[in-house]
Amino acid sequence: MTPTMTETQIAQFHRDGYLVFRDMVAQEVCSSMLAVAACDLQAVVPPLEYETEVGYPGAPASIEAEGGCTVRRLRGAYARHEIFRSLATDALLARRLQVLINDEVVLSLAHHNCVMTKHPHYGTATGWHRDIRYWSYARNELISVWLALGDEVAANGGLRVIPGSHLLHLEAGQLDALDFLRPDVAQNQALFKRGVAVELHAGDVLLFHSGLFHSAGINASEQIKTSVVFAYRGASNPPIAGSKSATAGEVPLA
Repeated sequence: MTPTMTETQIAQFHRDGYLVFRDMVAQEVCSSMLAVAACDLQAVVPPLEYETEVGYPGAPASIEAEGGCTVRRLRGAYARHEIFRSLATDALLARRLQVLINDEVVLSLAHHNCVMTKHPHYGTATGWHRDIRYWSYARNELISVWLALGDEVAANGGLRVIPGSHLLHLEAGQLDALDFLRPDVAQNQALFKRGVAVELHAGDVLLFHSGLFHSAGINASEQIKTSVVFAYRGASNPPIAGSKSATAGEVPLA
């Protein structure tokens, strides 16, 4: 038994590539985060990213098109408000990450570091991918931390994961040009069948490996789904010099 997690939980993370902590963040904190996010969405406070910029299938064709101003991410969460900084540097979270990474922990400001929103009607689905596809580090050993600020289920585009997929050796041709798993490949069809939904509720925190394949559907509800997401590395796993991963700064956690 560790002070922060059981040996079973630690083994589960290394085996499956993800771990959920229920009710890790208090409801009143989640409500305050939602209020900050709603205010910034209404005021269109930069930096942010629109669905049209991501360009996934079904996204509005341009800012001028119907739904073109649908926000996908409020970027720069760490600098956006103290309430997000408190989450990103939370002492209990840092201790858990240190156990799982087996290293001193560093918060990346280049990746995630956002309030993720999925809007009704114009919030697009995301195919099976792994975050390391666009991150540049010495090793594929980072952890993403995802806080649900409300219900996250299939009906509003909740996450799905393929347990153990962070340990896979992929064959040539399984990934497309953007490093998504190709749906027309037989090996991938078998992988998709292994996918499971990760249902979350306000205050639940999901930790998942940077190599874990995950996806999300559209939001068929009438409410915006809102999450806060950060990414962490071990101190001995630096970003590659000159890459995007090395450009935005980092925060070592005590």
